[in-house]
Amino acid sequence: MMEMSKQIKFRSKIFVVGIVFLLSMSLQESQAARQCGRASWYALDGQRTASGERMNSRRLTAAHRSFRFGTRVKVRNLANGRTVTVRINDRGPFTRGRIIDLSKSAARKLGFLGRGSARVCLTR
Repeated sequence: MMEMSKQIKFRSKIFVVGIVFLLSMSLQESQAARQCGRASWYALDGQRTASGERMNSRRLTAAHRSFRFGTRVKVRNLANGRTVTVRINDRGPFTRGRIIDLSKSAARKLGFLGRGSARVCLTR
């Protein structure tokens, strides 16, 4: 009977550790799901992106340091409220202080093509 009690306590501890782990992973994902910072744009048409596809500045794509390729990200320009959904297909930006590099078409839709960069928030 004592052995059974020890097994139940051990399984309970494993269960609690598992729940804590899952909750911490969920919290990390939700924190990563919303980022705010500066965005810029680039148009290197024909060049290969980190995902292997060719850059096309007419598509709504973007470069991000850590989001998986294919992830859809909603980008909101904080200055004018415009939003666009882009697909991550490249790595970057490599300029300090930037959180995302958008295709020329995405920057146009967000209204910052002439300025070159804008303050944005990302949500997944």
